[in-house]
Amino acid sequence: MDFDFTPEQTAFLAEVEAFLDEHDDPEIFDVTRENMAQIVDTPKRRAFMKELGHKGWLGLTWPKEYGGSEGEGVYEFLLNEALAGRGGPQIGKGVGIIGKTLIAHGSDFLKQKFLPMILENDVEFAVGYSEPNAGSDAASMKLKAERAHDKDGNPGWMLNGQKTWTTSAHFAEWYWLGTRTDPENKHQGITLMLVPLDQPGVEIRAIWTMGDERTNEVWIDNVFVPDEYVVGEVNKGFQYISEALDLERFTMFTFSPIKQRLDLLTDYVKETVRDGSPLKDDPVVRARIAQLHTEAEVARMLGLRFVAETVKAEEATKAGHRVPPPTLQSSEYKLYATEYSRRLANASMDLAGAGAQLRVKTPEAPMEGRAESTYRYTVIDTIGGGASEIQKNIIARRGLGLPKNF
Repeated sequence: MDFDFTPEQTAFLAEVEAFLDEHDDPEIFDVTRENMAQIVDTPKRRAFMKELGHKGWLGLTWPKEYGGSEGEGVYEFLLNEALAGRGGPQIGKGVGIIGKTLIAHGSDFLKQKFLPMILENDVEFAVGYSEPNAGSDAASMKLKAERAHDKDGNPGWMLNGQKTWTTSAHFAEWYWLGTRTDPENKHQGITLMLVPLDQPGVEIRAIWTMGDERTNEVWIDNVFVPDEYVVGEVNKGFQYISEALDLERFTMFTFSPIKQRLDLLTDYVKETVRDGSPLKDDPVVRARIAQLHTEAEVARMLGLRFVAETVKAEEATKAGHRVPPPTLQSSEYKLYATEYSRRLANASMDLAGAGAQLRVKTPEAPMEGRAESTYRYTVIDTIGGGASEIQKNIIARRGLGLPKNF
């Protein structure tokens, strides 16, 4: 595996950074807002992402027939990391989870309706997998979908049930919804549907997390979905969800914000004097910082390995070979990076002392309070996209060949 970027890739990254410099705006970029792409929606943010689309950067890896440029996944990686490093919106769900799943499995109707809107950033999506009794185990979802007809006799599905932890539902237009169409078959009884959120029967209630993030619970009461809004085949939804989760686990937990927080802590240690002695001269502190930098490099390498495996899969697909997505590498990166991010936040609180408890953007606080906000938020990262325990199970089964029950 080559860990160096090509001259073409380096030039692309420089072009992206110059574009971000031109559009620098605190309403678009804020490195202190964890997961800003998922919890903030403003006209400026949408306009910025539309400009990104006009440059052709939202469809970097999409087929040309759908408005993309068929570029390698590494370009998407470079773009997303650059956006995340500024604390800005990222390409996220529409381009990745929804767009790529529709390209692979969606009907012509769904492709024609949604793919152009995604490339123009004219639509926001919320993802509805989790339920009160179906969190990381998405196959346990129960939101009921039963065959029905609307008042004009058109065939479709009547939905009833509840979803929870649906981030973005309070400003998204469409719901990427997992439904239970066969109650007798756990894994082969789930169907994906696209549902407009601004209709009668959909009720959205806020849930505020310990990381100051708004997520939501969503109630679905007698909501009709026409057949044409079913994604792919009926009862094949869990397969599509599993494929999309590999993308989510990587693209939603970027490395650049983690590295930024590590650099912030390192600079603080370099500059701080405590009890008359430089903090950087304390051997215990030096050992901890060295360990954190070593682990950061491991996280970076795991991320690049996922990118490399994705590029291989793309090349195989173009050659007409169907290969499975890099599920193992995705889980390895997600597990290590989010758990490392949590350890880094803990270290920042420990090394900064009592002042680290002051809120973010407090000028007199160590690191201006960044440690306190990340300490709360990084716990959430170890759960979203599949909890750490789920990632360990995937690695054990698919990487180590261990039985499902061990």
